[in-house]
Amino acid sequence: MILYLVRHGQSEANLKGIIQGHAEFPLSDLGKEQAALTGEAFQVEHLDAIFTSDLGRAKKTAEAIAKHHPLEVHTWDKVREVGLGPLEGKTRAEMKAAFPDLETKSLLTSGIEGSETVEEITARCEYVLEQLRAGYDNKKVVIVSHGGFISIFLMYLIAGPKWQELTRPFMIGNTGITKVEWRSDEQVKFHYVNRTNHLEREKDLKTTTVLY
Repeated sequence: MILYLVRHGQSEANLKGIIQGHAEFPLSDLGKEQAALTGEAFQVEHLDAIFTSDLGRAKKTAEAIAKHHPLEVHTWDKVREVGLGPLEGKTRAEMKAAFPDLETKSLLTSGIEGSETVEEITARCEYVLEQLRAGYDNKKVVIVSHGGFISIFLMYLIAGPKWQELTRPFMIGNTGITKVEWRSDEQVKFHYVNRTNHLEREKDLKTTTVLY
């Protein structure tokens, strides 16, 4: 199986520096352009399935990819962004004012009440991997998701349930594409992570926001 993990295009929250998590924010004008270019980048690829997070910014990005393929976009809530509870909708400045102790912690695993727990995130990663391997052997699959979930899923592929012991090595930009392959010996190969060369044809379309 070959899996392409794609982060959504820039959202209005990304543009304004707002933490999203499960909160809904539409794509910005730039994000729409990024999504269109991502779709063009995939038009030469044979794809067997396209999945997307159930959040609108990911769905719109997935639709831009599906435009070039005779495939239905499957919505999958298991690949939505990590839930950040009371942090959602806040800027970093507002977060620091409300939760000063979080400044030195990872937002994705802060443990703050109301946010998704490490155990819940791990269970999601495990389920997604199981479903993909059971149903899409020798297939090419695209999943449009989010910077936080993609980063954690990649760490899960490396370290399994101990992923949270890793220092996060991945930064995923808007519409960054990651290609992962499972070979017949079940070994995982990372072909590339966060590739954004599809945006380089147009000036100033790359964005590197790390807010979730």
